[in-house]
Amino acid sequence: MDFLSKELIYQKSPQELTSLLYEAAITKLEKAIQEIENQNYIEANQLFQRVNDILQRLGAGLNYESGILADQLDAVYNYMADEIIAANLKKDVITATNVLTLLKDISESWNQALKENQPLKPRVSKANLYDQHVMVEEKDHLSNKIETGK
Repeated sequence: MDFLSKELIYQKSPQELTSLLYEAAITKLEKAIQEIENQNYIEANQLFQRVNDILQRLGAGLNYESGILADQLDAVYNYMADEIIAANLKKDVITATNVLTLLKDISESWNQALKENQPLKPRVSKANLYDQHVMVEEKDHLSNKIETGK
C-alpha cells in the first residue's frame, strides 16, 4: 500500500479502504511467516506488529450500530490479534498460518460482498473512529495541513 497517496486514499469508499487493509494485513503476515522460516526474527517481529496495528484499525472502524455482525467481527479481530502475539512470541509458523487463512477467508467474503453491492460514496467527512481522533490543522501563512491526534 506504499503506492497509495493520501489523496488517493481519501477518494476510496470506507468499504474499499477496509479491503485495502485486509490486503495489507495478508501481505505483511505472509512476509512475517517467510521471515520466521528464514530465521530473521527482528523483521518478523516488526511485521507481526504491523499486522496487529492493521487489525486494531479494522476494529476501530467497525460501525457497532449496524448490528451483531460488528460485534462478531470485533471478536474475530481480537482473537486474531491475540494469536499474532502468541505466534510472535513463540515464532510459531502454524499459528500465524491459521490466522492468515482466517484473514484470507474474511477478505474474500468482504471482496465478494463489495462486488455484489455498490460501495458507498467516497467519504467526504470523517467516517470512522480513527478519523474522529485525527485533527487537521491549517497554518495561516503557509497553507500546510498537519494531522495530529486529539
